[in-house]
Amino acid sequence: MCDAYGYTQFMTALSEITNGASTPTTLPVWQRELLCARDPPRVTCTHREYDEVPDNHGAIISPDDMEQRSFFFGPTQISAMRRFVPTILKRCSTFEVLTACLWRCRTIALQPNSEDEMRMMIIVNARSKFNPPIPVGYYGNVFAYPAAISKVRDLCNKPLGHALELVMRAKTEVTEEYMKSVADLMVIKGRPGFTNVGSYIVSDVTRNGFLELDFGWGKAVYAGPDFHVAGFFTRYINQRGESGIMVPIWLPSIAMKRFVKELDNLLGPHNKDHVIPEYVNALSKL
Repeated sequence: MCDAYGYTQFMTALSEITNGASTPTTLPVWQRELLCARDPPRVTCTHREYDEVPDNHGAIISPDDMEQRSFFFGPTQISAMRRFVPTILKRCSTFEVLTACLWRCRTIALQPNSEDEMRMMIIVNARSKFNPPIPVGYYGNVFAYPAAISKVRDLCNKPLGHALELVMRAKTEVTEEYMKSVADLMVIKGRPGFTNVGSYIVSDVTRNGFLELDFGWGKAVYAGPDFHVAGFFTRYINQRGESGIMVPIWLPSIAMKRFVKELDNLLGPHNKDHVIPEYVNALSKL
């Protein structure tokens, strides 16, 4: 019904009314016809996120024996990761380098077949891609999740720049034409689900304003999902008072141990306090 940006916008309107406003600052806009498929529909872009991939090596993770842990990444941890960024990719954002690192560490932890393909799907807000622009106040879904794809052997053995370049390239694929092509694909293929095999989805909601929502009882204590849908990057202040990014990771218990070890190796001496206390993990599940 809505994406993270639209959700925040709509809930902000409600919070303004609950706090006494007669009219919200931004009026909600329905207008779902804006993103309907074309007539006739035509797929004009490549959408690897919807590839039909057989699970030949058990790459789909079973919900049995799963463990969720949350990890904190502040300026110190991000700086440690940036040590591995090649000069040609120094323009990368914090989201991009963190996503590349998590993709690589997660793949190493899962130990899939070396010839398998792994997909990192990045949720991209496409509101700025349209001309004429999407109306202010539109709170429907205006996102895509293009897929960065790599062989397991390349992700695990090549430098971090390999994964980072793929992540950066995937984000640039999203254009107005790409979004129209997705809508047409939904009609032509009967609304297929995204590829589950070897897939990992992330979304940056650190600047969406969840924590500022106030319905008269104060600001939020926690703002994020209550079950595992994707790796949502949310804002968090650690026990030292440092502001950074909290990322929930959901893996089989044995893979989680390998993930933590790989992350520790990556961060080196800068790995203190990156594991979120258990009470915060419990809070995110309430």
